[in-house]
Amino acid sequence: MKIVKHIPNTITSMNLFFGVMGVIVSFSDKGGLETAFLFMLAAAVCDFCDGLSARLLKAYSELGKQLDSLADMVSFGVLPSVMTYRLMAMTSHEGILCYIPLLIAVFSALRLGKFNIDERQTDNFIGLPTPACAMICGSFAYYVSHDPSSALYTWTCSRYFIPVCSIVLSALLVSEIPMFSMKFKKDMKKGTPVYRQRICLAGIILVATLAVIVLGLNWSFIILLVFTSYIIMNVMDLLFFSRRRKAV
Repeated sequence: MKIVKHIPNTITSMNLFFGVMGVIVSFSDKGGLETAFLFMLAAAVCDFCDGLSARLLKAYSELGKQLDSLADMVSFGVLPSVMTYRLMAMTSHEGILCYIPLLIAVFSALRLGKFNIDERQTDNFIGLPTPACAMICGSFAYYVSHDPSSALYTWTCSRYFIPVCSIVLSALLVSEIPMFSMKFKKDMKKGTPVYRQRICLAGIILVATLAVIVLGLNWSFIILLVFTSYIIMNVMDLLFFSRRRKAV
């Protein structure tokens, strides 16, 4: 077998490696959550590149498909839940509520399992993609850890803020809410609702970047704003615009 056929699976394995490293460093007392988020970003880069390399090299395989889900489960399921759990522990929370963020790992597994057998999700998604959920958890943990004087840190100190957010994210992972893919494709038709959503998201990225630079905020806040906006856009589209399109 040619070596090039192993390249996508090797990149996917690196995704898994970075996810495991992120889980390990999350338990470090100093800067652990910040380093863990950097490992999560590295895993996300690998997650993007393995699919790209598979298409370019035409090296698709059933092994690659299964390995991708297993790697995502660690990097975008276990890692964000552990980071959120550690964030609660670091803000002196105790009791059963501290373990609610671990539900993110459970519902991420359900989400990935559904994705592998759901033929409706070839171009877009049904429910919140695990990488988007992970980016919200990871960027939030990074930002709070990096800037303990921020308003977000004050929210974190609330006993119920993180548990409630964890439950909401877990529900979104297995929900039936249609969510658009962020990837632009060559054959994408201009003027379609999905195309406009992607253009709108690109505008949000630009505005968020400028706002963070002007306000002097940490760069991780950009990621938090963008992926939170992604959820809001999809929910708003379901509640208002999709019904209107059907009526027309």
